[in-house]
Amino acid sequence: MADPSRLLIVDDNEDILSTFYEFFNSLGYEVKTAIDGFAALKLLRDESYHFDCLITDLVMPNISGVGLIAIVKKEYPHLKIIAMTGYGDQPGALASEAQADVVLFKPIDLFKIENTVSELVGRKTENKKNKI
Repeated sequence: MADPSRLLIVDDNEDILSTFYEFFNSLGYEVKTAIDGFAALKLLRDESYHFDCLITDLVMPNISGVGLIAIVKKEYPHLKIIAMTGYGDQPGALASEAQADVVLFKPIDLFKIENTVSELVGRKTENKKNKI
């Protein structure tokens, strides 16, 4: 059995963090959460963790999502990044400029974001069987 994909989800809204944590955890992902960019960097720099995908809000206190993306792309270029925003095109344009792999606009459809995560990390569905 393959190791589960590991996600780091960053948002300053605790309800969103809780919902995303429960959703992805129920699908077999290993999930860590952070309330802002500073807490996310602390988790990323902890060598006991390795993440496959970062899902981050863009507008947060301390280190914004845009700032977090810029740092992560320099320090962890392998890490796939999904940026989320509820503030229209300007933050989305900034996330694209900061080289997020995907920018999604809130409200987020959980199944759509899971499909996006699955595509980014190369997670294969287990229901494909050899046909003879």
